[in-house]
Amino acid sequence: MLYQIISLLLEVIAGVLGGACLLRLYMQYQRIPMSARSGNPLGRFVFALTDWLVLPLRRVVPALGRWDMASLVAAYLLELTQFLLLWLLAGADGGLFAVPILAAFGLLRLAISGMTGLVIVYAVLSWVQTQSVMSDVIGRLCAPPLTPIRRLMPLVGGIDLSPLVLLVLLQIASILLGHLQGLALLTT
Repeated sequence: MLYQIISLLLEVIAGVLGGACLLRLYMQYQRIPMSARSGNPLGRFVFALTDWLVLPLRRVVPALGRWDMASLVAAYLLELTQFLLLWLLAGADGGLFAVPILAAFGLLRLAISGMTGLVIVYAVLSWVQTQSVMSDVIGRLCAPPLTPIRRLMPLVGGIDLSPLVLLVLLQIASILLGHLQGLALLTT
């Protein structure tokens, strides 16, 4: 029972902080203003959660084009720490070599979960037609994966079903990721 509680707490902490690092990476790639002057509350929140880890990493991890690799490395290190602590709590049984693999798959799972959350929030906001900085930011974050789907799928009775299609595709990706993780762990 104690292991389950600690596991849950570690998953929440790594999920929130790692998700914020991935969101920082994605927002910077999409060139969404994140400074306090921009009026973007999501950017301020992301900076507040991640600056302590990302800024020191930037001294040693350079950007790769528009990709802020320090944010990606920070998210991976958080996942790695989570799985390392769980491995130690489980008695350090089994191979330590599985921990980095689990962390990599955890990072991919976190990215899929994060995009799923963004699409759900985007869909809900599209029903209420709010004009706010937050809805604009979320719309800009969801536009890249939704655009190709919208090209292939017409409106149905005036309703855009592309968010639903994207959610189904993300769930399929999550299932495939779980299967690949199982295969990767079997072969190691």
